[in-house]
Amino acid sequence: METKKRILIAEDDANLGKVISSYLQAKGFEIKLCENGVQAYEEFVSDDYDLCLLDIMMPVKDGYSLSSEIRDRDKKVPIIFMSVKSLEEDVLKGFQLDIDDYIIKPFSIEELLMRIQAILRRTAIPEEEVAVFQLNKTIFDYEKQLLLFKKNKQSRLTSKENALLYVLCMKMGLVVDRSYIIKKVWDCSDFYNARSVDVYINRLRKHLKCDPNVKILNVHGIGFKLVIEK
Repeated sequence: METKKRILIAEDDANLGKVISSYLQAKGFEIKLCENGVQAYEEFVSDDYDLCLLDIMMPVKDGYSLSSEIRDRDKKVPIIFMSVKSLEEDVLKGFQLDIDDYIIKPFSIEELLMRIQAILRRTAIPEEEVAVFQLNKTIFDYEKQLLLFKKNKQSRLTSKENALLYVLCMKMGLVVDRSYIIKKVWDCSDFYNARSVDVYINRLRKHLKCDPNVKILNVHGIGFKLVIEK
């Protein structure tokens, strides 16, 4: 069964947001609708999305700022601006922020759908789950829940340790938000599990002591980053 594509929408016009959301849901997409840029960014860093659909003129945080922050965290996720700002300089400003498309309000919702589908076709990546990771001189076998070190040393991981290391490996070199980890490893957004994250991070660090070049760094107030130091 094909997984539904997930779209994050940031739109402060409640009526327009509901119309777009309902239409795209009817077309088979999974939608998260946010009413401002701050809420949208918090949602973006805590989950996975296939495309972001952003209004420009929003309270609290506008689409320009939001898209810049999203690009700082993810260089590849497609971004579409939707705005009443129709001057050439406005459109160019959007593309200078490395967005993928710009649609001017009012627009045909069918046209929006076709633009979304075209972008997703261009950016589609074959869904092949990576099961083995080379971490410096260490091999992480996700399916076997094993860390394999030099001299035939190995360390078996618990299911939670295994899931946590997999999340970090899939975001290698990037900051992974604590909220994202909780959702992916504990399958919920309950921040009661925040302490558990630190416990399991420390356990992974102990496992990885055999290869001192593989490090899990704390990023204060945000989360963690898996890096390989040369």
